Amino acid sequence: MPSAAVRNNRPRSKRKPLASLGLHGTLVLASLIAIFPIVWVLAASFKPKEWIQSTELTLVKEPTLANYDYVLTQTNFPSWVFNSVLVAACTMFFGILMSATAGYALSRFNFPGRRQLMLVFLVTQMFPVAILIVPIYQIMATFGLINTHASLIIAYLTIAVPFCAWMLKGYFDSIPTSLDEAASIDGCGPFMTFWKVIMPLARPGIAVTAFYTFLTAWGELAYASAFIQTDDRFTLSYGMRQFVPQFNPQWEYLTAAAVLVTVPAAVVFLYVQRHLVSGLTAGGTKG
Repeated sequence: MPSAAVRNNRPRSKRKPLASLGLHGTLVLASLIAIFPIVWVLAASFKPKEWIQSTELTLVKEPTLANYDYVLTQTNFPSWVFNSVLVAACTMFFGILMSATAGYALSRFNFPGRRQLMLVFLVTQMFPVAILIVPIYQIMATFGLINTHASLIIAYLTIAVPFCAWMLKGYFDSIPTSLDEAASIDGCGPFMTFWKVIMPLARPGIAVTAFYTFLTAWGELAYASAFIQTDDRFTLSYGMRQFVPQFNPQWEYLTAAAVLVTVPAAVVFLYVQRHLVSGLTAGGTKG
């Protein structure tokens, strides 16, 4: 037995140089494969049309900003950006509000139909968008919402809210109910407890929900192509389709637009990431 204990306490042997080299080489290769499409799109956005369509493989040759100038000044791209930001921001705001309240109710209250509601949230995630477009389109047409941004916001909320409500329910379950009881003793009602006590502690979950709902609306195409009919109301994902017609794709403009599209999403991600990290250490209880 002592000899066995001595063997278990021995330090682990170092990885052999050949194995370490193979491991790091594999990681470097995987990283290059992952970032290659991004680098290619970024480089192609600065190329003239003739070099994008050329069979010669070059990183950047005869770089130009003409592609960006055309996208920003000769198309309705700024209008598409505004429409997408408006739809994504509204989806994010209402998605957080509905998901947080629904998740808190499912986590803290035992009301009639609670289990059925949770089941409905799960079942709604089983249907693909292609099946839901027709009934949702008919509902929007009945209320006169076709070719409006409200139709997109409502449609995107049907995608984001059930998933986010389930996710936030799990996060609220991890917050001790003793905080609710302490707030109740101090005179707080359910809403005040939720807003003043639970929400600050749930900032990491809220940040993830915000990012998910924003991306749901930012890059969605199916609903946008079905509900929006005029160019001045196009979102980015649908408007960029004009750069790739069937017989004459304009890759130089599409790549420039693709680079510009990533900027707002990256800004939202950096903002949410900052609040996510700070939220991990915010709040707490004294034991």
